[in-house]
Amino acid sequence: MLRIGIDAMGGDYAPDVVVEGAVMALKRIKGDSQIVLFGDEGRIRELLKKHKCNSDKIQIVGTTQVVEMGDHPARAFVSKKDSSMVVGFHHLAEGKVDGFASAGSTGAMMVGCTTIIGTIKGVIRPVISTFMPIVKNKQGLILDVGLNVDAKPEVLAQYGLLGSIFAEAVLKIDKPRVALLNIGEEEGKGNAQSKATYDLLKQMNNINFVGNVESSYIFTGRTCDVVVTDGFVGNVILKMAEAMYRINKRLRPTRPWLLQLLRPILEPMCEKLYYHENFWNAINYESIGGTIVIGVNKPVIIGHGGSSAKAISSMIVAMERNIESGVCDKIREAFKDVEVSEQ
Repeated sequence: MLRIGIDAMGGDYAPDVVVEGAVMALKRIKGDSQIVLFGDEGRIRELLKKHKCNSDKIQIVGTTQVVEMGDHPARAFVSKKDSSMVVGFHHLAEGKVDGFASAGSTGAMMVGCTTIIGTIKGVIRPVISTFMPIVKNKQGLILDVGLNVDAKPEVLAQYGLLGSIFAEAVLKIDKPRVALLNIGEEEGKGNAQSKATYDLLKQMNNINFVGNVESSYIFTGRTCDVVVTDGFVGNVILKMAEAMYRINKRLRPTRPWLLQLLRPILEPMCEKLYYHENFWNAINYESIGGTIVIGVNKPVIIGHGGSSAKAISSMIVAMERNIESGVCDKIREAFKDVEVSEQ
């Protein structure tokens, strides 16, 4: 039985949308999976009653404190030991749940990842990643999307391996193609960081490195399955994609003529993007569920602070898939002989 730990108090609209999302997820997860909600037990039970849910697939671990968005991440783990997030991380570390997810503070979640769960031996720095929608109902991976904004070439090169293992284990892509996001496809393009990273990736014989990729093609699947970049650029790409989804959603029913006007400008990004409804649904954060932390010892997902019930439901489904893949064990095996020379 898989036990999916969820911070019921994490997020702008918690616990209401978290409990609603957990109830929605019951129809999407497998019969032997269980959702464990951490938070105010009385409030959670009220909400479950409101949604007429008495399923034994939802369990509650009562806590009395909440890590707020404005709390100092590290101090919160010291001063709020009975918070839903801290207790959830300890349950994960002790094996009482198999994965843990929260739409709460990203900074606090990363403190929990590094101090309670720990980074896999050999990994220089963990990374946050997100599924990258590709036309024709496919998915890829982009990493980093906001954690390490000034990553060194050695760290970026490791992202290539981490992303490759994850894409193969979770997305079931055979020999995933790994590419470095750059301003041109030719070798030798980019700044000093890009050039040094390219040289390191080219030397790695345990990944299928295919060279540079331009941002025009990251959603097409033409070039690669895994996109490597630093957290600064990756976060810009992520938020631009979210904005494109909102524009498409707003204009499609009311101003199709304006969409046609915009099409020649954005056409290079993907052939006939505007008419692939599944693509646009997949680019919506509610469908993705959250960002996956890769490189720590247990499965962890960080949700959007403004997550809706649909987003929480998707986060739970993504966590189930993450746990089932055994990706953490596969990364641990791949890095068992790696020596960390940079902190």
